[in-house]
Amino acid sequence: CWKTYLGRPETDRARCFAMTQLGNGLSAAGHHEDALSVNEAELSMMRRVGAPEEVILGTLGNLAGTYCDLGRQECALRITRDIYQGFLKLNGEESGDTILASINYAASLGNLNRFNEAKSSLRKTIPVARRVLGESHQQTLRMRKTYAKALFLDDGATLGDLRKAVMTLAEIERTSRRVLGGAHPLTVDIEDLLRDARVILRARETPPTSA
Repeated sequence: CWKTYLGRPETDRARCFAMTQLGNGLSAAGHHEDALSVNEAELSMMRRVGAPEEVILGTLGNLAGTYCDLGRQECALRITRDIYQGFLKLNGEESGDTILASINYAASLGNLNRFNEAKSSLRKTIPVARRVLGESHQQTLRMRKTYAKALFLDDGATLGDLRKAVMTLAEIERTSRRVLGGAHPLTVDIEDLLRDARVILRARETPPTSA
């Protein structure tokens, strides 16, 4: 039980781990307001004890996830942007942490329908992921999925954008199925998006019938 660790010093690693697990458990159980309280307390403690920047950024990631679960997308966006900039400054653009943070930042932009900003960010980071991780890496696939989603969900999408989104999703669906398997959540998500993108593209390509 997490209460076992309450009497330990704030710098105790087991206590810190217990707080993280508590927050994650509350989120998984759908108790997001309680998880938020734990996340905020954990972040405050990490800053108080002078935890390394990477640890603080990781704790901020949990907080951003909880804000997202609560529908507080603007708060989540501010934090994911800070995390991305933090890892970029700390480790450079080719770090795995930076790449993951860039995906979460772009996804946060997409959650707020700020698709142009999401696409602009991803156009800079996708080539890095391809170079560092490779075409078939899960994070590269996630990046390209997020970019394709921003392409076809944008109200200002051109016919070319829609075709590019369908082409991209079809390509990464095949890769994800081969590498991760058909039952993997990422593969399933890509399949769903591909289905939606094809419906939108078909509607745009089909000329309206005369009355």
